[in-house]
Amino acid sequence: MPEPAAAKKEVKKEEKKEKKEEKKGETQEPPKDTKDDSLDDIHPPEQRDPDGLFLSKPQSVLVDCGKDVTAVARVDGAQLAAKPAVRWFKGKWLELGIKSGTRFQFREAFDKDSKVYTFELHISKVVISDRGDYRCEVTAKDKKDSCSFNIDVEAPRPNDKDNVLQAFKRTGEAKGDMAGELDFSGLLKKREVQVEEKKKKKDEDDQFPPEIWELLKGVTKKSEYERIAFQYGITDLRGMLKRLKKIKVEPKKSEAFVRKLDPAYQVDKGNKIKLMVELSNPDLPLKWYKNGQLIKPSTKYVFENVGLKRILTIHKCSLADDAAYECRVNEEKCFTEVFVKEPPVTIAKGLDDQQVFVGDRVVLETEVSEEGAQVMWMKDGVELTREETFKYRFKKDGKKHYLIINEATKEDTGHYKVMTNGGESEAEVIVEDKKLEVLQGIADLTVKAKEQAVFKCEVSDEKVTGKWYKNGVEVRPSKRIHISHNGRFHKLVIDDVRPEDEGDYTFIPDGYALSLSAKLNFLEIKVEYVPKQEPPKIHLDTSGKTAENTIVVVAGNKLRLDVPISGEPAPTVTWMKGDELFTETEGRAHIEEKKELSSFVIESAERGDEARYTIKVTNPVGEDSAVLLVKVVDVPDPPESVRITSVGEDWAVLAWDPPKYDGGQPVTGYLIERKKKGSMRWMKLNFEVYTGTTYESTKMIEGILYEMRVFAVNAIGISQPSHNTQPFMPIAPTSEPTHLILEDVTDTTATLKWRPPERVGAGGIDGYLVEYCREGSDEWIPANTELVERCGFTVKGLPTGEKLLFRVIGVNIAGKSPPATLLQPATIREIVERPKIRLPRQLRQTYVRKVGEQVNLVIPFQGKPRPRVTWTKEGQALDKDINIRTSDLDTVFFIRAAGRHHSGQYELSVCIENMEDTASLCLRIVEKPGPPQAVKVKEVWGFNALVEWEPPKDNGNSEITGYCIQKADKKTMEWFTVYEHNRLTRCTVSDLVMGNEYLFRVYSENVCGLSEAPGLSQNSARIPKAGLILKPMDYKEHDFRSAPKFLTPLVDRTAVAGYSTALNCAVRGHPKPKVIWLKNKMEIGEDPKFLMKHSQGVLTLHIRKPSPFDSGTYSCRAVNELGEALTECKLEIRVPQ
Repeated sequence: MPEPAAAKKEVKKEEKKEKKEEKKGETQEPPKDTKDDSLDDIHPPEQRDPDGLFLSKPQSVLVDCGKDVTAVARVDGAQLAAKPAVRWFKGKWLELGIKSGTRFQFREAFDKDSKVYTFELHISKVVISDRGDYRCEVTAKDKKDSCSFNIDVEAPRPNDKDNVLQAFKRTGEAKGDMAGELDFSGLLKKREVQVEEKKKKKDEDDQFPPEIWELLKGVTKKSEYERIAFQYGITDLRGMLKRLKKIKVEPKKSEAFVRKLDPAYQVDKGNKIKLMVELSNPDLPLKWYKNGQLIKPSTKYVFENVGLKRILTIHKCSLADDAAYECRVNEEKCFTEVFVKEPPVTIAKGLDDQQVFVGDRVVLETEVSEEGAQVMWMKDGVELTREETFKYRFKKDGKKHYLIINEATKEDTGHYKVMTNGGESEAEVIVEDKKLEVLQGIADLTVKAKEQAVFKCEVSDEKVTGKWYKNGVEVRPSKRIHISHNGRFHKLVIDDVRPEDEGDYTFIPDGYALSLSAKLNFLEIKVEYVPKQEPPKIHLDTSGKTAENTIVVVAGNKLRLDVPISGEPAPTVTWMKGDELFTETEGRAHIEEKKELSSFVIESAERGDEARYTIKVTNPVGEDSAVLLVKVVDVPDPPESVRITSVGEDWAVLAWDPPKYDGGQPVTGYLIERKKKGSMRWMKLNFEVYTGTTYESTKMIEGILYEMRVFAVNAIGISQPSHNTQPFMPIAPTSEPTHLILEDVTDTTATLKWRPPERVGAGGIDGYLVEYCREGSDEWIPANTELVERCGFTVKGLPTGEKLLFRVIGVNIAGKSPPATLLQPATIREIVERPKIRLPRQLRQTYVRKVGEQVNLVIPFQGKPRPRVTWTKEGQALDKDINIRTSDLDTVFFIRAAGRHHSGQYELSVCIENMEDTASLCLRIVEKPGPPQAVKVKEVWGFNALVEWEPPKDNGNSEITGYCIQKADKKTMEWFTVYEHNRLTRCTVSDLVMGNEYLFRVYSENVCGLSEAPGLSQNSARIPKAGLILKPMDYKEHDFRSAPKFLTPLVDRTAVAGYSTALNCAVRGHPKPKVIWLKNKMEIGEDPKFLMKHSQGVLTLHIRKPSPFDSGTYSCRAVNELGEALTECKLEIRVPQ
């Protein structure tokens, strides 16, 4: 069969050819190139930002569903001092680090030679949900940068045209894969279809008008592609973009922007952010837009122009500033997006521990720092959600959040936690079984035939159900037997009582180990023939005149005393309560009379019902009586005198007195509870009854106010709570004061100094007590009646010559601390100290002041006892206008208005007994000098004149430091200064104008300034006119011009906040350069905080009282027509600790 063989060879050739083309395509394209069909690949790659951290940013890609994709970012490590932290985000805030696993993988590498960090995000087998915008954020110690990119995922499409083997068919009816003959007709048909598809595709390409490609080349936003396709009726948008990618697009250089906005910016809420672009021409008009709306300058939006840079500063960013921003210059635009990050939400008020019973409602409340914040509730480490049964209910009210459990069960016991992105709080919930209390028990009944028997009981819980039993067998309802449950009451009613109904009846509540029992007695009626008269008789178990029955009833329960009586004729019944006759037939306590039965009923027993009850029956035949003792038992009264006897750092001792009334039953113990002051949640401290009357509570928090209360318990139940204790705080006394020293001692006083205790605690410290005792004695005498707050005290009234020990005790609300005692006793005797004058440094040389100024000199000295101070002037007493004030430690020399007569030598003498110390002070009072004498023009030649004079008669009591010479033309008589600070008594005045006549005057000068009046020259200097001959220069003048150069650069400095500082440097250049000072590359304007000086090439920047905000990089730029120079330094402002 030659034809199939030839066809097979052709197929192999086609396969080889396609493989070669595929390999060729692989060599031309880089490996793992996932940029195909991406909108972003149509545009050229962005130029690197010189101020950013990225050397190369991740590129936007288009990838088929199910394939892998990798995003690579390269960071310049030369700008960073340490390794940066990199986070990858999808959208705005979805951090991909939490998804790290089989699909999302993160890699990083570092090249030590080039100092380049490489970070990779690898996504395996992408799905449609991976489509969207991504962001890479790099954070260093003092720098931060981010960039955005897009991953577009294309849905899978069936494509079988490349599988050549599928075109082969086997003929025949055989079912095996190898059976039958090969049929190549399908392959030939496929090729025909492929040729038709290529022709069809070529026809479709020809349908696109040529002008569309020119429009698409200038598109900058992705949304513009859809608009153009819709405008020109193009339905195959993806095919148009694939063809557009194949066209070589030359990158169009922006004419307006030298540097555009970054793709994205991030800022914390409340901070400010700067958006900056750089223009090619400073005269270009620029506008800023936010979400398409024009931004106008305001306090929030500040526009700045710095050279070619245009800066938009947004102050106090809020969530409303999270938007897209646009910068327009004529027709050119650049875009960016600002992400505002909210601060972490903190817990303002935490959860409280709770202790509830089964079925109660539990409400956990917390308060956060932000309204509308998202919180997460957890129980024992597992997140809580709203279940179908709505077991947990979550509620928000402003900053408050609630977790509500409507009906608590034992399974709800655990640790509950509320978490935010900035904090958490935890509380413990304890759910206990609710104890069932019997409010009214079942009473025994004695009924006759055909009568009704009613058993009734009352429990504390309305929801409790139960069952009735007779002699251990459950009672079922019938026509005669009725069982009812109404609230807390349970009833068993038996109609038409029969003898078989007699027995023991029991009520057992469901779910409680509790039973209530009573007995039903059937009273048979026997008909006997008796005499018509029968003495009355009371039918009780122990009847008789001396018999007594004791009946115990629980307070609040119903008591019914049914007393059967007999007698013929019917006897008269009389009830006595104590010694008083009881005849009430209505009310809470009343008497019910029936035939042969008298009943005393108390509906709800009270403590006052406890008494001795007597029933007496009489008829004409006789009488009978019986005594019933009714004892009412109840819960005890609350404990009394509940008080805190002592407290410690984390403990407190509680004491109380037993209750006055024990309820008729002995008190078995007590229950203790405590709570924080202001809280409504009480916490049990013991679950078993505590038999003592003092209790030590531990594990308390120091510095927190607590309250405690006590319950008394007997066999009946638990009493009402006692009164709360006074609020108390667990605190401990401080440790002993430290560094106790004796600073000074006199004949009757001693001065002590010390430092605060090392441990003060939450109670703080109220003050100190100082005590002393004689050596060898144990009796400590208090030195102060009131607490001393400062760490120093002078003990007065001490016995002279005694040896005393001193100690200091710290006192706070918890009591006294351990004492700090001097190691050695001190003798109370003043120590003679030799007098010594400590003359200040400025007074050791001549002290100069001007006439009329104040003279106020403070000269300290030392010596004990108080020395005697004497002032003299050159051996004579001081003038009356000189005031002297002397204290124990210094002397003050004061002159209100100094005069020249106060100049001279002053002596100070300090004496103690026969010891003396002296010091001398030279005071000079100066004023302005007088005018120079005998000013005259000594000689005139050419354009010069020699002027001479004599010194002034009065030099103002100070050395003449120089002279000031002025000249004036006789025509105008306008005076001009020729020389200043001239030291000699003569000078040569040059550059006089020919033909003019000049006069001269001279001022003398000393430390006070120029003399009030000048010395005027006695004659004048006349410059005669003469012929002038111009001689041209025979040499080439030297060019002194030079570009600016810093001879002394700025150096880094550290200054203390609040103290003025200065930055200095020296520059050389001709012509004189213009100096510009900059802070953080921003020019310092006319800010009064900064003072700039330029003197003889020395540049100084004074900063007045700097603050930490003045820290930064300071630059000095010198510019002239030949060039410019720049020097920089860093200034750090530290705040004193």
